Amino acid sequence: MFPFSFSRADTEQAALASGARGARYIAGGTTLVDLMRETVERPPSIVDINALPYRNISFGATGLRVGALVRMTDLAAHPQVVADYPVLAQALELSASAQLRNMASMGGNIMQRPRCPYFRDVTAACNRREPGTGCSALEGINRTHAILGGSDQCVATHPSDASVALVALDATIELRSQQGTRTVAAADFFLRPGQTPDQEHPMRPGELISVLNIPAGAYTRRSGYLKVRDRQSYEFALASAAVALDIQGGVIRQARVAAGGVATVPWRLPAVERVLVGRKAEARTWADAAARAADGARALSENGFKIELLKRAVERQLAIVGETR
Repeated sequence: MFPFSFSRADTEQAALASGARGARYIAGGTTLVDLMRETVERPPSIVDINALPYRNISFGATGLRVGALVRMTDLAAHPQVVADYPVLAQALELSASAQLRNMASMGGNIMQRPRCPYFRDVTAACNRREPGTGCSALEGINRTHAILGGSDQCVATHPSDASVALVALDATIELRSQQGTRTVAAADFFLRPGQTPDQEHPMRPGELISVLNIPAGAYTRRSGYLKVRDRQSYEFALASAAVALDIQGGVIRQARVAAGGVATVPWRLPAVERVLVGRKAEARTWADAAARAADGARALSENGFKIELLKRAVERQLAIVGETR
């Protein structure tokens, strides 16, 4: 590990000042410490932000507000989140291990960097880590890589389960800096690699995630998250589906659907949603909608199975969430 300086910020002003000088923020450390140990990241300065007042979970007429320092475990176990936003609670419960969820913050979770083995191996070519060096996954071992949202520069999948739920629910993210606060839609916060794979978020130097806002809606209570993976625990998704439906009188009035494990960012599925709205909540509808889940997919040499897996995962979760109650 390379030398670095470490400090603790007791106030938001102190943290933002350190960030403006180029310091990296750390909370749970479950991602950054790993990357530093592997020398993927070598920040010269780190500031601990755990003393900042970003730990509230609150509910209002407009929806749910979650402080960026709320631990994943605490949000997943919150009774009102479980009741009113089950897709978010389930996505968190299916993430990582209990030990990691106890440490990891919500802000840190959505800032996770790729789990691509070539990104984590500093001897391999990786455009995310070193732009212009190439993408080893394109011609290498790519069974777990993206079939959606990739480019000739990068095909690494986004690792966060919670982010899939946030994108499905039209969440927004508040960013703090010395210049004030600005809000970015979760769907715009995660950048596809394109020709600039090293740019993963639209954050400006020194900015800090402070709050996640999840709107209220008739669909949030009837929601859920399905994660398909190689083993049942502590594994990243091969495909996942976040589904939220508003069903009245047996007819789907609103639909929110997103996928994970198959794309370079949490992947919203508008084509699926369009098929659902106005249709009866029945098996034929689920099948017709799921058939559109992999629109635009481009398989690599080893991950073509994800196309059918994604369709089946979406259909299954539509049926589970849409079951008549």
